[in-house]
Amino acid sequence: MPLQWGKGSNARKGFLVLLGSSLAFSLMTVCAKHLGGRLPVAEIVLSRALISLLITRLMLKQAGVSPWGNNKRMLWIRGLLGTLALFCVFKALEELPLASATVLQYTYPTFAAIGAWIFLKERTSSQIWIAVILGWLGIWMVVNPTWPNSSVSGLSTIQTLIALTGAFLTALAYVCVRNLSKHEHPLVIVYYFPLVSVPITFPLVWNGGVMPIGMEWIWLLGIGLLTQIGQVLITEGLRILPAAIASSINYVQVLFATLWGLILFSEPIEAPTILGSILILCATLISVSSKKVVKA
Repeated sequence: MPLQWGKGSNARKGFLVLLGSSLAFSLMTVCAKHLGGRLPVAEIVLSRALISLLITRLMLKQAGVSPWGNNKRMLWIRGLLGTLALFCVFKALEELPLASATVLQYTYPTFAAIGAWIFLKERTSSQIWIAVILGWLGIWMVVNPTWPNSSVSGLSTIQTLIALTGAFLTALAYVCVRNLSKHEHPLVIVYYFPLVSVPITFPLVWNGGVMPIGMEWIWLLGIGLLTQIGQVLITEGLRILPAAIASSINYVQVLFATLWGLILFSEPIEAPTILGSILILCATLISVSSKKVVKA
């Protein structure tokens, strides 16, 4: 089915929605990075979940939509996968530079493309696979900046594995979202994420929580609000576009993270990072210019 990029087309809308989602998620990572690791990861996930649960329930009520959905089993699975992925993402943000943590998280388009091909029977054009390969090459260059005269060392194996696990779980969650979006209201899909997160994280926080102080309250609120915006937008984007294309477009968050890392946290940016980011940008441009998406 060709994607028409004319004014008002669904493809153009999907691109803009996913771009907005990437911006929101990148700003969310800035808030998480500002917390500096003092608060337990479970507490950050719980705070995010409580804010999202309240906002989404109000939105569902306003829209007159039942919050419980139809395919409850798949909705619960999506919520569980998203919750586990979030633990990995926030843990990676604690220990890695912002750009590196985001870059590793955005290996998920490859997993999403494979998962959509296996579970949803989506076949995509060769351009998408080229975009995925370029994206991975760009990611490798950012993660392993061990060029001559580089002052930035590679990342540890444990840190890398945590971030990659988060990416893998994110990909599976987005494949679930793509499948659910055919029959479920987007807000219902978003609602099940915090609905699962709260009972998982609450006992952990009850036993080992730390009281936020000062600006930490603001950063926690920012995480909740920005994640909510990002979730609503990406769910809508996955409703419009196939999972492989939608995920490849989201590579642009790497560029946002690199920019925030430089401006806000004085994280060094060297030649490998710049070249890797250019490759990731090229992957995004190739994916959005793909003209063919085939349903098996």
